[in-house]
Amino acid sequence: MALLQIAEPGMSAAPHQHRLAVGIDLGTTNSLVASVKSGSAVCLPDEQGRVTLPSVVRYCENTRIESGYDALKAQKIDPLNTISSAKRLIGRTLSDLKQDSHYLPYRFGGSEKIIELQTRQGIKTPIDVSAEILRTLKERAEENLGGELTGAVITVPAYFDDAQRQATKDAARLAGLNVLRLLNEPTAAAIAYGLDNASEGTFVVYDLGGGTLDVSVLQLTKGLFEVKATNGNSALGGDDFDHRLFCQLLEQNGLSQLNEQDSQLLISLVRAAKESLTTETSTTIRATLSDGHTINTTITRQAFHNLTQPLVAKTIEPVKQALKDAGISKTDVKGVIMVGGSTRMLHVQQAVATFFGQTPLNNLNPDQVVALGAAMQANILAGNKSDEEWLLLDVTPLSLGLETYGGLAEKVIPRNSTLPTARAQEFTTFKDGQTAMTIHVVQGERELVADCRSLAKFTLRGIPPMAAGAARILVTFQVDADGLLSVSAREQSTGVQAQIEVKPSYGLDDETITQMLKDSMSNASEDMAARARTEATVEAEGLISAVQAALALDRDLLNEDELNTIQTAITTLENLIQTGNADEIRQAVTDLGHTTDDFAAKRMDRNIKRALTGQKVEDI
Repeated sequence: MALLQIAEPGMSAAPHQHRLAVGIDLGTTNSLVASVKSGSAVCLPDEQGRVTLPSVVRYCENTRIESGYDALKAQKIDPLNTISSAKRLIGRTLSDLKQDSHYLPYRFGGSEKIIELQTRQGIKTPIDVSAEILRTLKERAEENLGGELTGAVITVPAYFDDAQRQATKDAARLAGLNVLRLLNEPTAAAIAYGLDNASEGTFVVYDLGGGTLDVSVLQLTKGLFEVKATNGNSALGGDDFDHRLFCQLLEQNGLSQLNEQDSQLLISLVRAAKESLTTETSTTIRATLSDGHTINTTITRQAFHNLTQPLVAKTIEPVKQALKDAGISKTDVKGVIMVGGSTRMLHVQQAVATFFGQTPLNNLNPDQVVALGAAMQANILAGNKSDEEWLLLDVTPLSLGLETYGGLAEKVIPRNSTLPTARAQEFTTFKDGQTAMTIHVVQGERELVADCRSLAKFTLRGIPPMAAGAARILVTFQVDADGLLSVSAREQSTGVQAQIEVKPSYGLDDETITQMLKDSMSNASEDMAARARTEATVEAEGLISAVQAALALDRDLLNEDELNTIQTAITTLENLIQTGNADEIRQAVTDLGHTTDDFAAKRMDRNIKRALTGQKVEDI
């Protein structure tokens, strides 16, 4: 299945032409770029031989911009113009940050659509910051490889939503990169482990980075990487462990309000202390603040573990859900792949080992494994590798669908569908003579649109006026290999159509995303009851409308008692629509149907007589 001899339009795919392609791990704390050289994936170093690039950007005087280690050094003295952890901000709005914004040492702008950061070089966004990091990595790669890049595979957390994925692609475009694919980070790690170790079987990838947690269940067989399920938390990572220790340090030293410079100083010292506790049983944080206050606090490994144990426990919940979604038990898992620098914390390693009853796999550098896997995928997508056939099957993490009458969410593409994918479903009109339909695209697992996340809306116009339910509208959902969605709608009889690429405004609440699956499980019975009631209400309203239209035409067929009986049944049903449950509404619908049976028969007789009037028997 040589699906992998792929070239960009206008470019030769001749096997003797080696095109320069890279994999980029755009991380919260550190970023890396890797490429396949002499048949092996390697991370590319800078001039000092360092393969990691701190994900930090400083906006200096005279339009100069620093990134990486130089910016990291300046973070303590120039925090307002030095931006770190942009990955946690990308694709979000200020309102999404909620309580998290108070400890970020930035001056935020007033935009409601995208986070804006005020710097001495003007307003910058997380997209701008990410673009600078990507530009630095691009320059490093071209210097190492000796030529211009054909393209790059950029990794993203599996639980990044459409806004975050699109924002990442926008950042790459600003950096001058051609994105061959956005690849989920756990999948990239599995590629590296699968090829390096020739592993086969069911594996779990546990990826705890600086800002996000991703869990994926993958089936690895010869030539096939299939993602069976994915879960995670896009607002949980190593930064949260730092923040927990930072708050403890403030409390122990009687500190409440810090200026930006002191705050950055302590956060950097806390991060260093956390890292040292992996190899040391205790460490001491020493600092002198700008007001002269001195800090000299010793932290033991055990105290740090006790302090952050709730965070570690929180990481196990997505693991349980991913296994449940994949339909497997812990005993079916052949190996657990540890990815991300935060997995170096000993109590994280221990928690995962205890849960699965086996020692996790960490023989590859957890900081580099994602970039290495991305480089392998980039090498294939660029058309350099055709002698070794393998196929990558990723999945969409949440269901995609649209709103139907009554505010119901109809799922078209269920979660954990293999990417790329396309599915179509027919819908129809609800009202007589309806000539337009609004397509409301939503994402989530709940039964009602109000409980899902709105992605986009567009309108299909030009539907021929006909009776309700007669129109046939084919709605097609397509999700590409990057997990980005496009939706089209087509009226079958006339061919009129409309479509939209879902590029949501950067401002979708990813904390809500990470709760969607949990909410769908905990609210399942309530959701089903609400959906049943809504469906019954829609049926009732349709029947009331039809009966009232019939009465407007043929009321004279009924005597006063018959008319009053029907009106009473209508009133009863209207009242139950407001106060009754699904079963009560359905029973009232049935009662109204029985009440109007004789009326329907009389109307049919009249219509037949009308049709036959003036015709001869032999002509019928």
